[in-house]
Amino acid sequence: MKKSPNDIDIHVGSRIRMRRVMLGLSQEKLGDGLGITFQQVQKYEKGTNRVGASRLQHISELLDVHISYFFEGSPGSADDKPLAEPSLLSQFMNSKEGISLARAFCTIEDSRVRRRVLELVQSLGNSSGADTQKSSTETSASTTH
Repeated sequence: MKKSPNDIDIHVGSRIRMRRVMLGLSQEKLGDGLGITFQQVQKYEKGTNRVGASRLQHISELLDVHISYFFEGSPGSADDKPLAEPSLLSQFMNSKEGISLARAFCTIEDSRVRRRVLELVQSLGNSSGADTQKSSTETSASTTH
């Protein structure tokens, strides 16, 4: 009987993938830097193989992040938000749009501009949700009259 991947191993793997893709690195390039095959990188990213402590340290150096980055938002951590939708966030951050948006946002040097962009995106998200709710309410009201 094959053991299924641990939730934390899956989370760490998805954070490795997210950062690698954000930097535009292929699995092969990361594997070369680590002295392993791209298939092994795939297994780490899927959580099917556990990443050892020294290997994770090396990965953090190659991906230019603090080692704690891989555990941010992990199941059971202090910053694990039960009301957040981690699968939705993870899907978005692993999508081409999410990566493109994150890369573009990171190039904005002025913190005031970044704050304004964030406010704009939040406003658009809120109005989109309100429009969806409004049209849903209008549809149900028109069908009852």
